[in-house]
Amino acid sequence: MIVRDARETDLPAITDLYNAWIPTHTITWTETIETYEQRAAWFVRQRREGFPVLVADDGGEVAGYASYAHFRGDGKWPGYLQTVEHSIHVREDHWGRGIGRALIEGLVERARAADIHVLVAAIDGENEASIRFHARLGFVEVARMPETGQKFGRWLDLVLMQRILDSVRP
Repeated sequence: MIVRDARETDLPAITDLYNAWIPTHTITWTETIETYEQRAAWFVRQRREGFPVLVADDGGEVAGYASYAHFRGDGKWPGYLQTVEHSIHVREDHWGRGIGRALIEGLVERARAADIHVLVAAIDGENEASIRFHARLGFVEVARMPETGQKFGRWLDLVLMQRILDSVRP
């Protein structure tokens, strides 16, 4: 397995990974499946902004992907420019193989090179597996926000975790 930059040819697999849990879980707080065209537009925005999209390539098959983007307001607030929020999706049949760890560490490497100071994870409060995963990778829980969002007709709690990457001063 190798971690590499995503290519346009990876977009069908990335779209499938993004959509996989939408109908049944609260991992992503939407009930709307994303189209290939929407994910392709996201990919173009990521490239334009200089934000990475990494894939875990397992013998030519995309086993997971990770990315990061602006934290709060799509770059509207300059005070947050050295803070990003990441997203990670790994195929369930590949869990426990170190793929998630490799993807996060790939993002950390890119973030440090881009002078990013903090990586944020916004996790559904019921997703204990993701909370434990992030804690093992050095993320610290910094907030629990009750009833911040909703899906499936019920309120959801948001857990914010962060990993400080360096001690760069503004």
